[in-house]
Amino acid sequence: MFEENKTANEYLEIQLLLEAIYRKYGYDFREYSVAHTRRRLEYRRAREGMTNYSSMQHKVIHEPAFFEQLLLDLSINVTEMFRDPWFYQKVRELVFPHLQTYPFVKVWHAGCSAGQEVYSMAIMLEEALMRERTQLYATDFNEAILEKAKNGIYPMDVVRQYTTNYQAANGATSLSDYYTADYDSVIIKSQLKEKILFSPHNLATDGVFGEMHLIFCRNVLIYFNRELQNRVFNLFYESLVPGGFLCLGSKESLRFSDVASKFELVSEREKIYRKKREG
Repeated sequence: MFEENKTANEYLEIQLLLEAIYRKYGYDFREYSVAHTRRRLEYRRAREGMTNYSSMQHKVIHEPAFFEQLLLDLSINVTEMFRDPWFYQKVRELVFPHLQTYPFVKVWHAGCSAGQEVYSMAIMLEEALMRERTQLYATDFNEAILEKAKNGIYPMDVVRQYTTNYQAANGATSLSDYYTADYDSVIIKSQLKEKILFSPHNLATDGVFGEMHLIFCRNVLIYFNRELQNRVFNLFYESLVPGGFLCLGSKESLRFSDVASKFELVSEREKIYRKKREG
């Protein structure tokens, strides 16, 4: 009984903390996965030496700097360039031939984190001679992370893995053609950024990003609960042109969602879907 009460009280404290964040700062984590949110909050609580989440709530309300740190903790920032190389191979094989038929293409990277995946896409478009007629939109709710994405600066030690991924994804040249080395870091070349518009957008609260031909949102939805996932799936459906493509993470699926019947599955392993044309 004691453990049950403790767990229930802790859950209530977390809900009140998330409500305080939403009402004070407008960021809505109330429908994120409970396990994910608790894990991230627990990390910060332990680092700060706090005994409970109510103490965190007080600090969030009165110390904006603490909130900014917590916002980084709650952000989903685990990614890399050409992550899952087999996925990029399949996009090149199955999606690009359709994009080639449009005079102008719009691509949305929703939840772009620090920009690794949008730069991967820009490189693929460059190698397919499509970058000049493609507008890439890269969005994230966290403006600090978005600034990192704009800068396109990554540690040299992780670039070794990015290079391995690029080669496994059948890159046409060398990844080093797309960045400049600077001591312990690399900087993505400016021409690769020319067709990318970085913008704040919160999948939990913001609206449609219209007329997209391709949407990437990989390994973000696994952190949302079922209700928020459905909201976002509907948002993507409304944002895509008929025949547009949606790419999810390998552990994510449209199955059992409200829009499942409105998409066709293009590739099971890579979780590539296509919006059905009406009629």
